[in-house]
Amino acid sequence: MAWGSKPKPAPPKVAPPRTAPIPHAIPSSANGPVIDATTITSLLAVVILLASAYFASVRLLPKTATLKTRVLFIWHLFDALIHLVFEGSFLYNCFFVSYSLPTSFSAQNRHHPAIRILTPPDVYWLGREDRLYGASYGQGVFSKLWQEYAKADRRWGGVDLTVVTLEVLTVMVGAPLALVVCQMLRGEERKGGLRKWFWMVVLATGELYGGWMTFGPEWLTGSPNLDTSNWMYLWLYLVFFNGLWVAFPLWILYEAYRALGSAMSQAEVVDLVNYLKKDD
Repeated sequence: MAWGSKPKPAPPKVAPPRTAPIPHAIPSSANGPVIDATTITSLLAVVILLASAYFASVRLLPKTATLKTRVLFIWHLFDALIHLVFEGSFLYNCFFVSYSLPTSFSAQNRHHPAIRILTPPDVYWLGREDRLYGASYGQGVFSKLWQEYAKADRRWGGVDLTVVTLEVLTVMVGAPLALVVCQMLRGEERKGGLRKWFWMVVLATGELYGGWMTFGPEWLTGSPNLDTSNWMYLWLYLVFFNGLWVAFPLWILYEAYRALGSAMSQAEVVDLVNYLKKDD
C-alpha cells in the first residue's frame, strides 16, 4: 500500500437469504400408532360432539318421540356438528394455513416426508406457486387434529383437489341440510308427514357418494396415501369412523323406502275407498 493512501473499505457482509425450515414430518407408524396428547384430544372431541347431540335430543325432542326418531335426530345432529366443526376446520386449513416455500426448494424436496404436494404437476392450489397449504403446516388445535388423522390418510394434511371440493359441498350444503332434518324430526310427533324422508334420502345419498369419491380414487390407484400398517389407523380411523357414514346412510335409505312404500300403500287404499264411495 502506497504511503498516504487510504485503505479501501471492506465490502459489506451480505447475510445469506433466509429460508423457512421444512416442517417436521408426521411420525412414521412402522412401529405402531403414535398415541399422544393430540390423539387423545382428537378422540375426546368426537365423543363430546356425540354426547352433545344426545343431550340435545333429550332437551329438544318431545317426550313421546320414538326410539327411531331419537336415533335419527342424534345421527343428523352429530353429522352436522362433525361437518361444521371438524371438516369446516379442514377447509380453513386448506385456505388460510400455508407454508412459504424456501428459495432453496428443489425437486428433491418434493419427496420430503413433511411436504404434502397432492396436486398434479404444474397445478397450484389458489394459483400460488410459492406456497403450500394444509393442516401439516399449522400449529393450531385444529391443524394438530388433522395432522393426527393424516397419519392414516396423508391427503388430509395437505390439499387434495377431490377431497377439498367434496368438503366444500359437505360443509356448505350437507351440514345445513342435516340441521333442517333435525328440525323436521322435532315436529314429527305434531305434524307427521313424509317431507323429512325425502331430505334424509337426499342427504344419505350425498354421504354415500362423497364416501366413494373420497376413497374410490385411492383404491383404484393402490391406496398410495393410506396407511394401513397398524390396527389403529386402519380399523379406527379409516374403517370405523368412515364406516359410520356408510352404515347409517344405508340404514336411512332402507327406513325411507319402508316409510314411503307404506305411505303409498295407504294412499292407494284411501283412493280405492273414495272410488267405491263414488259408486254408491
